[in-house]
Amino acid sequence: MRAWIAPALVLLSTAALVAQQPTVNVPKTAPAPTLWPTGNAKPAAADIATMNEVIAFERKMEAAVVRGDVRTLEPMLADDFIFTHGDGWVTGGAPLKTDTKASWLAYVAKDPKPYIYRELDHVQVELHGDIALTLGRYLYLPRTTDTKPATSHLYVWFERVYQKRNGKWLHLSHKTVKGPVRDDDTAN
Repeated sequence: MRAWIAPALVLLSTAALVAQQPTVNVPKTAPAPTLWPTGNAKPAAADIATMNEVIAFERKMEAAVVRGDVRTLEPMLADDFIFTHGDGWVTGGAPLKTDTKASWLAYVAKDPKPYIYRELDHVQVELHGDIALTLGRYLYLPRTTDTKPATSHLYVWFERVYQKRNGKWLHLSHKTVKGPVRDDDTAN
């Protein structure tokens, strides 16, 4: 009889901890009306396949960021990768922050992990040979140290640049062009 008491206590303790975790509603996202920029002619089937490949790469990258998985993320970033946060720079001001490959990987590796989720939304792909630009937004919920978790996600509109080198996509640059904006902010 004693043999089952310890496993039962572990199970009950785990269930109690899970019950204390706040429920997070990840918002539903959607593809853009077209995979290619609005107003452009429909690309050839081979280009559509490449566009889907870029989107899949971008989703894999976002998932690695949320997990804090720098082993997956590191080879996806070019050595000269730049991440420009916030949209102050588009109005002549300073960006909120600029990351290099090293500083972005260090941020992603933090414990606790910086993000609860990051979901791509309305992403379009523009191809220029071995260069791909993605235009869209991601919705995210940052992890906070508050006892009361954030309930409203944020989003940013972005433009990203990728290049295919030696048969693999590399993320060269991210520029936030609008945001961050709170989902419940009426001044979108």
